[in-house]
Amino acid sequence: MAQSSSRLRLVVVFGFAFLWIFIVVARLSYLQLYRYKEYLERARRQQERIIEVSPMRGPIYDRNGRELAMSIPVDSCFADPKEIAHPGMVARLLGHVLGVPEQQIEDKLMMAREREFLWIARKITPEQASRIKALNLRGIYFQKENKRFYPEHTLAAAVLGYVSLDEHGLGGLEYSLDKEIRGRPQRMIVLANAKRQWLDRSETAADRGDTVILTIDQTIQYIAEKALADAIRNTHAKGGSVVVQDPNSGQLLAVANWPTFDPNHAHRYPQKDFVDRAIATAYEPGSIFKTILFSSALQQRVIHPDEVVNCQMGSIVVAGQLIHDWHPFGMFTAEQVLMHSSDVGSIKIALQLGAPAYYRYIRSFGFGQLTGISLPGENPGLLRPLSEWTPTSVAYIAIGQEISVTPIQMVSAESAIANGGVLRKPQIILKVLRGNKVVMQPDPGPRRVISEDTSATMRNMMQQVVLGGTGRLAQPFGYTAAGKTGTAQEINPKTGRYSRRDYNASFIGYAPVNNPRVTILVNLDSPTGNDTIKYRGHEGGFTAAPVFKQVAEQTLAYLNVPHDMPEVPALEKASLKRKPRQTLADLDFTPARRSAPANAAVVQDPPAAVPELSTLAIAQGQAVTVPALAGQSVRAVIEACSRLGLVPVLVGDGLATAQAPEAGTKVLPGTRVIVHFGSGADAPSGSGESNN
Repeated sequence: MAQSSSRLRLVVVFGFAFLWIFIVVARLSYLQLYRYKEYLERARRQQERIIEVSPMRGPIYDRNGRELAMSIPVDSCFADPKEIAHPGMVARLLGHVLGVPEQQIEDKLMMAREREFLWIARKITPEQASRIKALNLRGIYFQKENKRFYPEHTLAAAVLGYVSLDEHGLGGLEYSLDKEIRGRPQRMIVLANAKRQWLDRSETAADRGDTVILTIDQTIQYIAEKALADAIRNTHAKGGSVVVQDPNSGQLLAVANWPTFDPNHAHRYPQKDFVDRAIATAYEPGSIFKTILFSSALQQRVIHPDEVVNCQMGSIVVAGQLIHDWHPFGMFTAEQVLMHSSDVGSIKIALQLGAPAYYRYIRSFGFGQLTGISLPGENPGLLRPLSEWTPTSVAYIAIGQEISVTPIQMVSAESAIANGGVLRKPQIILKVLRGNKVVMQPDPGPRRVISEDTSATMRNMMQQVVLGGTGRLAQPFGYTAAGKTGTAQEINPKTGRYSRRDYNASFIGYAPVNNPRVTILVNLDSPTGNDTIKYRGHEGGFTAAPVFKQVAEQTLAYLNVPHDMPEVPALEKASLKRKPRQTLADLDFTPARRSAPANAAVVQDPPAAVPELSTLAIAQGQAVTVPALAGQSVRAVIEACSRLGLVPVLVGDGLATAQAPEAGTKVLPGTRVIVHFGSGADAPSGSGESNN
């Protein structure tokens, strides 16, 4: 009986043991086979911390392989607040090294007491890292991060842009190409035990971003920025841009802006300094826009260089509105109209061209639309639709008003005039590489806008602007050059009217003339001149043209372009001025009359020359005697004629060499006196530009 009872108890015990083992095994099997992934993930969440570290951004090079932007490894300091027993002491020690208020660090540590990770200071200097490591503080660790570095500091800063602390592009190419340059972030995995003590960490390698090669040449960029900085200092301008382009490819060799900044310390600069004025700032171009007008008129065969235009002594009425020229010019050839930047002459050519054709060419040259350059924030400028033009619009646009352009648009259009008539999309990116594979190479998309013959004619006409017109100070030593000056009144934002004080001074041109290698635009915002430039200190011919000269000389020499002007020693002399093609006898001063556009203009011509005087008129004292004008300057001729009531018609520049009627002739007041000026003397003191 007792034996049976013992056997029963043994069976029961073994049964319970077997059942318990079965349950345990079943539970373990369930957890291992069915819940394994879930619990593994929970364990990882408890034991691991994954921290993203800034990626290795791809480098940016200039066209010759010189680094403009690169990423370098630096130390970042972080803490495990749970391991820090005395936050106040740690904050005091760290604050002294980092130059940060200790209370700020202590507050961060106290607020993160329940966390296992807290950034203390990111991307610190090597000196700071070594000093903190020497403190040997518990709970303070270091992690390598990548920091963007710009070895040339302010050079091409607006083009390159800058990045945030997390290496996100915030401006320039760093922003527009952020997806390509940024790459894949690096990850840091940290292991901790149940007490939240850090045991180990591992890192996943980051994929470096793509390599960007720019069309910018570092040396030419430096030349342009140095010349611009000199001009800002000399003229006291508020800002400005210098753009250098290869007219044959559309590639930008330099894009200089002022004000500028150092992207290594971007947080120290105001937001306005980050603006890339060359692509984001639109302004009324003034007289440099006349090159578009003349190219269009020549292409349409509305004018030819030797055609005589009556500039009407400085005024014209268009659709009932009186428009004054900057100087009272008389009879000019079309070439001279461009040389001396006559507003009246330009308006009359625009009226002959007509608004529809003029608008079509302006659009064809790329104005009023984005160029598509690979930079953020491009401004399309302002060109109102033809349907919104008023009867006076064609006149005002002819002299660079009622339209706004960007420097990048203007330099691209001018390159088309220089290179034979082909407009190319401006390029800042030469190519983008992923490893050794080219993944991006922009297409310039060439498109013909004028013929080669028109381009050649414009090159010759624009060369005369530099040789004997308003652009004399732009003549580079040893090289032929062509260009155009511009001085445009700025609009006062408070009144909405043109300012009497602030002007945009510009010069645009290219060199050498017959084989252009560079197109250069100089724009200065509100120059006022200095002790050297007091009179006309706001005009493009006196402020922007010398900057063109400086950039062109140094750039062409750097590119090893041979001199193409043999009379180098004479460049600084007045003999450089061009002699007119015609004599007085060759010119027909009868105003050419053409049918005006339907919407336009009432054109007022000066009175015609009076008939030969009768003996009676002379006897009655109605006549005046034509003075001897030979050897006098333009200003002296105008004053002498004005005293007698005569209307001077000026041809050429320099000092007066011939006149008609001859000196001593009796004429009635109001008679036109045609005065020819020779090229062997100094320029008249009144030459230059004012409000155009």
